[in-house]
Amino acid sequence: MSDQIKFIVDNLNKEPFKKNYNLITFDSLEPMQLLQVLSDVLAEIDPKQVVDIREEMPEQTAKRMLSLLGILKYKPPGNATDMSTFRQGLVIGSKPVIYPVLHWLLQRTNELKKRAYLARFLIKLEVPSEFLQDETVADTNKQYEELMEAFKTLHKECEQLKTSGFSTAEIRRDINAMEEEKDQLIKRVERLKKRVETVQNHQWMLKIARQLRVEKEREEFLAQQKQEQKNQLFHAVQRLQRVQNQLKSMRHAAADAKPESLMKRLEEEIKFNSYMVTEKFPKELENKKKELHFLQKVVSEPAMGHSDLLEIESKISEINTEINQLIEKKMMRNEPIEGNLSLYRQQASIISRKKEAKADELQDAKEKLASLEREVSVKTNQTREFDGTEVLKGDEFKRYVSKLRSKSTVFKKKHQIIAEFKAEFGLLQRTEELLKQRHENVQHQLQTIEEKKGISGYSYTQEELERVSALKSEVDEMKGRTLDDMSEMVKKLNSLVSEKKSALAPVIKDLRQLRQKCQNLEVQLRRATDEMKAYVSSDQQEKRKAIREQYTKNIAEQENLGKKLREKQKAVRESHGPNMKQAKMWRDFEQLMECKKQCFLKQQSQASIGQVIQEGGEDRLIL
Repeated sequence: MSDQIKFIVDNLNKEPFKKNYNLITFDSLEPMQLLQVLSDVLAEIDPKQVVDIREEMPEQTAKRMLSLLGILKYKPPGNATDMSTFRQGLVIGSKPVIYPVLHWLLQRTNELKKRAYLARFLIKLEVPSEFLQDETVADTNKQYEELMEAFKTLHKECEQLKTSGFSTAEIRRDINAMEEEKDQLIKRVERLKKRVETVQNHQWMLKIARQLRVEKEREEFLAQQKQEQKNQLFHAVQRLQRVQNQLKSMRHAAADAKPESLMKRLEEEIKFNSYMVTEKFPKELENKKKELHFLQKVVSEPAMGHSDLLEIESKISEINTEINQLIEKKMMRNEPIEGNLSLYRQQASIISRKKEAKADELQDAKEKLASLEREVSVKTNQTREFDGTEVLKGDEFKRYVSKLRSKSTVFKKKHQIIAEFKAEFGLLQRTEELLKQRHENVQHQLQTIEEKKGISGYSYTQEELERVSALKSEVDEMKGRTLDDMSEMVKKLNSLVSEKKSALAPVIKDLRQLRQKCQNLEVQLRRATDEMKAYVSSDQQEKRKAIREQYTKNIAEQENLGKKLREKQKAVRESHGPNMKQAKMWRDFEQLMECKKQCFLKQQSQASIGQVIQEGGEDRLIL
């Protein structure tokens, strides 16, 4: 127990707690003070736990600490009974309960910090199943789970980068190299601008270039607008066709939606069902029974031989002969009433056969419709099992189409912004090419002039001196600048998580962000316009306010300062040898004088041996 307290006191006296305890003062802490110490340690692990427990109810304090300890996977010793004792001890600030917790927390603070950080994003928020029936809630929950998986992936990549041995010094060197290249490019562009300013009619050429850029932007905008109008026309045609089809179906439904038509349809269906029940099905059942009886009779009779078949055939022929004789006798009588009855019987037989055929066709159509409905149900279930969604119908499909249209509108706006950026990039690229060509021409003319004047390479030497001066100033700046790569990476991760969280915000929040962005762009545009006005203004006082002029002035001052420092360095280097020689001669001279002093003192001491010296009225003999 004493070793445990000593470990706790030692760690609390270190960073970041700095409690300045000893064993006696720590052991004499009150329960409330001990709970505050535990709360401070938990706050170091999770910054959300920064609380003054005097302003918090004891139950809330215990609940908060137990919740965090559960997240950190702290297991109190003992069984369930000891667990209740642990909770009570945590509420009252019992030392036998608090000391083991502090010892466990201080042993693995860094590990627990990581666990608490991950718990903020990886503890899943359980949503009741009845709320997930709502489409919006289900989509939001799905996005939440996807963001959680994305965070896991990013965290794994971050950990792999930490353990991969990738040197932060290399990253710093790369960043410094890129910054150097960026500054060199900026200075080179500034020099090109200065040289272009000496060209005749450069303002007119810049004006023409701006007009060309404006016209190209207008051309791109018109082309984009034309394409949008084509798309709108295509969608309008499709929408017209859909509306026409809907109107046609609605008219057809309205034509049959009268009560008389409904009653007629129901009567037809009742008649059909009555016919099937009273006539068709009983007749088919009777036929089936007869067929069954005949088959049973055939099965019950003994096997027939060839003679039996001949006898049956002879009986069939005799019966056919009798039938023919009866028909002839009937025709010879020529009874008209019987003839009319036979005609009616024939017509009734034809109608009955047609009726049976139509009933069979209707029954087959119903069976086919039921089969198709079962097939549609099977396909719907397969689709639901495949991607977890149901086939949209009616109003749901309309809502889906409207949502799709809104997303299409957002896509078109984003696409237009991308097109504007591409157009701007093309103009800047073309402007860069023109400036490069002019720079090459001016450079060639400059080299020709230098060759004529006999100072070939002067401009190159001047550029090298400027580059060396710039490098020196950058090195001086880099000495006073420190980078913390891992914290920057954590910041990036936090910003990425914040961006992902913001995607879950309502549409109004996105609209506010876009408005804020628009305001920032307007501010930047106004600032750029003011800078351009100050730059092209003929008033020198106004020009001095331009940022370009201020930076040019600062660069000139720094170059003059660098030049003076180089001259001072040169003077120091030139006088270094003589000064060192003179210092060495002076040190030799000091040694020589010290030697002479020692010799003189030694000589004086030897000369005074055996002499009597009077001091203060007393005589002294020196031996």
